[in-house]
Amino acid sequence: MRGGRPIGGSPESFIRTARYGFSLMLATIGGETARFAPFSQLFQQALEKFGRPRRPVGVHAPGHVAATDEQAVEEFLPAFEATIRSVAEQRGFRTPTRESLMRDVGPGGALHIGSPQTVARKIAATLKDLNATRFDLKYGMNGMSHHALMTNIELFGTKVAPLVREMMDS
Repeated sequence: MRGGRPIGGSPESFIRTARYGFSLMLATIGGETARFAPFSQLFQQALEKFGRPRRPVGVHAPGHVAATDEQAVEEFLPAFEATIRSVAEQRGFRTPTRESLMRDVGPGGALHIGSPQTVARKIAATLKDLNATRFDLKYGMNGMSHHALMTNIELFGTKVAPLVREMMDS
C-alpha cells in the first residue's frame, strides 16, 4: 500500500509481464495516478533487461463524461461511491469518503470525470505521467441512467478522443 490505497500487483508481477513480452495495462481506481509511474518504468526496464522490444503501456480508469463537470460528478459519483464502498468492505481497505473521492476527481486523481475538455486534459496528463500510449475508460456503474451512459459514449468518441489525440501530438 502507498498513501493508504492498495496498489494492484507486486513489482514481481510487472517484471513477469515484461519477461513474457506482454503489454501492460495499469488499472487505477483511486489515489494519485502518478504513483503508478514507477511501475511503468520498472516494466520498461524489465523489458530491456530481458531483451524484449518496447511494449505499450495502457491505463484503465473509471470515469464519466457529461456536458459539464458538475453534471458528470452528479451522474457518476453516487453510483461509483456505492460500488467502491462495497468493494472496500469485501477487500478490507479503507472506505472512501466523499472528500477523498472528490480528490480523485481533481487534477492528478484516478477518476476521469467531467466535461469533454476536463476529461481530455486529465487523460493526456495521465498518459504523459505514466509514459502510456493507451487509455481505456471504465464507464458506467449500477444505478446510472441509460441516457447518461449513451451520452458518455457519444462525448467520449466525438469530443474527448479527438482532443486527447490533439493534446498528445503537441
